[in-house]
Amino acid sequence: MSVLVVDDSAFMRRLITQIIDGFPEFHVVGTARNGHDALRQIHALDPRIVTLDVEMPELDGMQTLGYIMSETPRAVVMLSAATSDGGADLTLRCLELGAVDFVRKSSGPISLDLFTISETLLAALRAATQVNLGGVQILARPRVADSRPVTSSTGEGGAVAAVAIASSTGGPRALAEVIPNLPGDLHAAVFVVQHMPVGFTRSLAARLDHMSKLTVMEAEQGEVVKANRVYLAPGGLHMSVVRDARGERRITLDSSPPVWGVRPAADPLFDSVAQQFGRAAVGVVLTGMGRDGADGLSRIREAGGLGIVQDRATSTIYGMPLAALQRAGADRVAALTDVAPAIVALLGAARAAS
Repeated sequence: MSVLVVDDSAFMRRLITQIIDGFPEFHVVGTARNGHDALRQIHALDPRIVTLDVEMPELDGMQTLGYIMSETPRAVVMLSAATSDGGADLTLRCLELGAVDFVRKSSGPISLDLFTISETLLAALRAATQVNLGGVQILARPRVADSRPVTSSTGEGGAVAAVAIASSTGGPRALAEVIPNLPGDLHAAVFVVQHMPVGFTRSLAARLDHMSKLTVMEAEQGEVVKANRVYLAPGGLHMSVVRDARGERRITLDSSPPVWGVRPAADPLFDSVAQQFGRAAVGVVLTGMGRDGADGLSRIREAGGLGIVQDRATSTIYGMPLAALQRAGADRVAALTDVAPAIVALLGAARAAS
């Protein structure tokens, strides 16, 4: 499959080309030194996949991506140095704009040891071959949340209901649609596992918090679970919910081995939510490769909880939703824009049944 490599460093272009040409199923058909050059090369060479440096002079990665997705949509994998919060935020904005995935350069903009992340790059390229471009529509610019309520509905009490969300490839876009559309008085705690490396989940939580009526935060070890808060699993750590000696539900984080090759993984979270919340739980499986979340959603539904699976048409990659549907079934199969309303409806149904 053809790939165009875009990077402002000649050294990095050579190195990335060497790595990609070492994968039998991919070949580099050209390189570009900046965004303007990339757009010319895309029109001339029509590559199936573009690897795009995030931070470049003249026309940066985000601006270039905007032109690509609006003029000649195709699978784009971002290469990010992300040496600062600003770099991480820019990378996340690229994912919201429609990039399939990103690969973190191992040691900054000029990464002499880039070969150490070759397997990560290969996984991202393989994901790009499965992308549903019809499901990758540019989101509106981030919405600033209305002022949050200051009454007891802000969730100062412990949560008695929960929503557990799993997402992977295409997940930051999906989360930017779902979380901001949840009401500030959801009366449930929301737990999110997004497959993402260390250094990016804090920025993702901050972006979602800025857009949302609910308070969104990167989860911390031992904190009490409260209603109307969104807890995002930190990169590199599994997240679960446990009860302490006083019966309070708390978050626990651990670095136990990866599940389905990822950490954080959704299955451990979903399993704990099924145990701790039972019929008052709603599990949600969004876009992504693989099958993480499928077994966990089955456990939630077996415990009397309810399940939502994103539909094929709006999933960037339909792997995780399909696996969940086949393994666990679902109470709702929803287009991305309908996921938040479905969460609200199913929480209401769970309350009415209790």
